[in-house]
Amino acid sequence: MQGREAGMDNSYAEVMARKKDILSRATGIDYGEFEKSPITFDYEALMGSCDYSPEDIQGIFLQTGVGETPLVELRNLTELVRSISPPGKGCRVFVKDEAANPSGSFKDRRAALSVYHARRLGYKGVVTASSGNYGAAVASQAAKHGLKAIVLQEVYDSRKVGQPEILEKTRACEAYGAEVWQLTVGPELFYIMLRVLEDTGFFSASLYVPTSVLGIETLGYELANQVLQREGRFPDMVLVTHAGGGNVTGTARGLIKAGSRDTVVVGVSVDLHGLHMASDFDFNRKSFTTGHSGFGIPFLTWPDRTDVPRNCARGLRYLDRYALVTQGEVFYTTELLAKLEGMERGPAGNTSLAGAVAIAREMDQDQILVVQETEYTSAGKLPSSQLTFAKENGIEVRRGNPAENVPGKTIIIPEKADQMRVEDFNLEKIRLSYIKNAIKMAKGYEPTSQDELFLAEDSKSLPDFVREAIGSMEIKPAGTA
Repeated sequence: MQGREAGMDNSYAEVMARKKDILSRATGIDYGEFEKSPITFDYEALMGSCDYSPEDIQGIFLQTGVGETPLVELRNLTELVRSISPPGKGCRVFVKDEAANPSGSFKDRRAALSVYHARRLGYKGVVTASSGNYGAAVASQAAKHGLKAIVLQEVYDSRKVGQPEILEKTRACEAYGAEVWQLTVGPELFYIMLRVLEDTGFFSASLYVPTSVLGIETLGYELANQVLQREGRFPDMVLVTHAGGGNVTGTARGLIKAGSRDTVVVGVSVDLHGLHMASDFDFNRKSFTTGHSGFGIPFLTWPDRTDVPRNCARGLRYLDRYALVTQGEVFYTTELLAKLEGMERGPAGNTSLAGAVAIAREMDQDQILVVQETEYTSAGKLPSSQLTFAKENGIEVRRGNPAENVPGKTIIIPEKADQMRVEDFNLEKIRLSYIKNAIKMAKGYEPTSQDELFLAEDSKSLPDFVREAIGSMEIKPAGTA
């Protein structure tokens, strides 16, 4: 294998310097073909590089039982929302029950196409870095296609203490036959992934390759058409739990392909401000492994911070609104869903459902809001496990007003549903940060009008906004301090 050649320098710096070559071999994609400048690349051409039509993907999914999941109207939850809403408010709330997929989450959609593609190209195995649900999905699909799966997980802090949710996901990955590498938190995750890809010659089933996002497009497409068939129109709003951006990107693109262009797309994350996801101390002071602002905001402000040269998950292109909820509100919503609707589901989908309880109160009763995913639950994902772990790590857990929540210090579970709110994060600030990061990463390159148009599209803003942002920066020529 390439990384085992005699004399190969496998230091961190040298491996990262070989990143493009490693990933070209591990994906079959020459990312350089799509580069137009240090800022601009042809996003749609990259997305189309794997050459799968929606009909192709539907056929692939049928082979392994992925997709066509139920759309469930949450009538009891809607009734509760209306009881705490102003007159005429409290829209109908639906949920797409993605727990019905083979490994229990929407991640089966992104895994199914990526693993199929790997087998089609002749790879003997697949590698991914995942906190768990995606790793389990990749392992499940690899088993169906007869491929080897290696899953890299950040599991532990330096005390070798792991969160119950991540450990449950480790169990799931191993149950489907994956080889799981458990790592401590830190910057080495992508380095280790590159080493494994180079040493094995396996396919990179990254969260951020085209096949991953194309798989999720089927979720938005199905959702839109299910609502259209049942109600004679498209949904007014879709809420998507936001972390790395693939869920938002794929769902929004699928909605557009179905013709649901006026549907408002809202990303929802757990508010973990003040906690650093690469911090050994902070790692176990959060009670969620994904779907939180510690991933959501960095990936919006710079999506190309990933294990591929250009990330196909670009949430800022598609978000109309970005809302934050607290940990306690998600735990409370988990209990609401189980006790009102008889659906016990895990925390990821319940993050956007927590946002729905608040946002539905703003909307008219005849409007339709869809929470676009659920995930399976199990012992390690239950509120009881998560809250016990929080207490063991010095977090105060109590009932009260969730507005008093302090990430890493308290988890406050609402006493009643009308205490639930969302905090809107200013997307204009995120757009500004993204544009400035793009200019900074270009290292002294003077942006052209082509770059301005790309940045406007990539940030869902206007060229004048981009020009104003660039004008406020001092661009230093390359090679200067």
